[in-house]
Parts: sequence; structure tokens; C-alpha cells
Amino acid sequence: MMKFTDSERILILSASVGDGHNQVAKALSEAIEDRHPTVKPVVIDTMEWLHPYLSPISTLLYKKSIKNFPQVYSFLYRKTQIRNSFSTKLNSIFTIGMNSMLKIIEKIRPSAIISTHPFAAGIVSKLKEQRCIDIPAVTVITDYAYHSYWIYPFTDQYIVGSRQVKDELMNMGVEEYKIKATGIPLRRRFNEILSRKTLFAKYNLRPDKFTLLVMGGGDGFFNKESFEAFEDIPYSIQLIIICGRNEKLRQHLEREFSGSKHDVLLMGFTENVHEIMAISDLMITKPGGVTSSEAIAMNLPLLLFNPLPGQEEDNAQFLLQSGLARLVHTPEELIYNINRMLHDPRTLTYMRYRARKYQMKSASNKAVGIIDQLTQKLHMQEIG
Repeated sequence: MMKFTDSERILILSASVGDGHNQVAKALSEAIEDRHPTVKPVVIDTMEWLHPYLSPISTLLYKKSIKNFPQVYSFLYRKTQIRNSFSTKLNSIFTIGMNSMLKIIEKIRPSAIISTHPFAAGIVSKLKEQRCIDIPAVTVITDYAYHSYWIYPFTDQYIVGSRQVKDELMNMGVEEYKIKATGIPLRRRFNEILSRKTLFAKYNLRPDKFTLLVMGGGDGFFNKESFEAFEDIPYSIQLIIICGRNEKLRQHLEREFSGSKHDVLLMGFTENVHEIMAISDLMITKPGGVTSSEAIAMNLPLLLFNPLPGQEEDNAQFLLQSGLARLVHTPEELIYNINRMLHDPRTLTYMRYRARKYQMKSASNKAVGIIDQLTQKLHMQEIG
């Protein structure tokens, strides 16, 4: 194991364009603290730090564009998925901020830099290419998908969620020794041993009743018809809807479900998603890489609703091929599949079985171990 000094720091670069990048950054930060109590992980939101006035606007535009203009986003995503002259020109715009990033690095003086967002990885690689820094650079890919914007010539190590992503990176020219498939790093709470009996009591829910969890509605990606369709489920179930920070949606659904046959629990933002997943029988969600990995860790079957173009489509393909999820595109398909699972739970049993095959709860710790080995190896090369 690598020996660190008391003043050691590891810089983790994230971005708030999608919550998954930040969640992986937090997971790695926790794993570093657990493995090396004397080391200080420093997490920085790259977009917020480099472009403080543009960051909230760009996040809003990103969500609006993929929701309202999905075909445009899909075209740009697929057009740049493999490196070409167009992707290179567009990427040069997104990776502006080298001088500001260099100042951050010089101030923190980290022993390693971990990027959980592709544009951060691009800036670090360019700094290494221009010999402004000579620090181990690690990229953690936060989806079960590949894209040219994750890949840069001066990245020392890639940590990916699956063997399939590793194979794709190798097909794009990345050397095999640079890629480790650990699973997507998750926060330590997903390793906790939980008492379902205690959790059902905590949330005032019944353990003998089917519990359906809906996540992702807080960003507005589920429409009114989707929520109304739940009333077409013939049996009374327990319905948990996490609205995130969308208080307007929570209030709307409170009115919408006031006379529902179902027992409905509406929740705002919560840090205890792992507890809700532990007591749920099925989750309806958008196929984000981190959310999907969390569900797999909790043996929770997935019903993927109308994936957005780009990485969500690629994540959905991985989950479907792995037997971890089912895919629906309309409210009618949604209710049809729920009813089928209520009548015949063998599909849920099979998906839980597949989840046990694919879950990688130790991914965070494995990732930090790989970073330790890389840092030690490069340090020995320097003194040798």
C-alpha cells in the first residue's frame, strides 16, 4: 500500500452537469478517507470553479436541451462518440480553463488527480501534455457507456463500470493496462447492513405490500400522464416518489394523489436513497449510470422509462443485455409491465438474481487501491 504523508492531498474534479459525477466524487472521497485517514481528498466542482456565473446556466441548458430537443442532443452525442475533426473542435470549447485549473493544482499540490467528468479529464491531460504538471491523472467513467470525450492521451489510468466499457475503450485505442473495470464507485452507505423491518417502520410502510419506487421525476422527465397512469394499476400498492428539490412537483403530486387507491409517500431531496431502495420491490427511473449502480447494489429490479438520447440509451442497452432491467417508452407500457410483474413475480426474482451477479459494492475501495498502485509506480519511476 502506498505510504502517504500527513500533508498529502488528492484532488477530485467533478461537475454538476448531472448529479452522478458529484456522487462518484463523494464516493471516492469517502473511500480515500477510510483507506488513508491522514490524506485529505479535495473535491472541486470544475464548472462551478472555472465558470461560476455560467455553471448554473449551463446545467439548466443541458437539462432543457436533452428534454426539449432530444434529437439535436442525440445527433451531437453520436457525432462525437468516436474522435474526429468535428468532435475535436467542439471539445476545444468545452475544455477552456487551463490557466485557472493550473492555479488550483499549484495551490493544492495533490499527489494524484481524479476526474469524474470528461471535460475535467481533458484539461488535466492538456496540462500534462504541455508539461505544466507531472501528476498521476485518473479518469473515472460514470456511465456504462463510452465516448471520445472521456479519452485523452495523457491520462494514466481509466476506471470503468464494466468489462464492456473496457473493451470499447480498447477498441478506441486505449492500452489495456490503463483500464480497470471495478464497477462505478458508490458511497459507503450502499455497503451498510440494513434491517428492512426497521426501515418499514421508519417510513410508516407495510412489509406485506408491493412497494414501487419512482426516481428521476424531480428533473421533470416524467410527464403528467405517467403519474396519472398509476391509478390504472388494479391493486393498491405502496408508491414512493422522490421529487428531489422540485417542490413544485411535490405539491402537484400531493394534490394529484389525494384520492388515490395507493399508499403514496412523496419525498423531497434525501441522502437516504439506499434505505428507500432497500424496502422497494421495483424502481422506475431514467437509466443514469450511478442511480442504476446503486439499484444493482441494493438488488433492486429496474423498469427504465423512455431513456434520453446519448449515455442513457447506452446505459439502458447495458442493463437490458445484462438482465438487470426492462424498458418501456409510454405510460401504457409502464402499467402493462407493472401489472405483469405483480401477477408473475418471476421476472423480479430473475432481475434480483442478475443484480447479485453484477453488483460491485467494493468498487470505491478497489478504485482507490488502483490509484495507490499507480501513484507508487510513477513515484518509483521518478526516483529510479
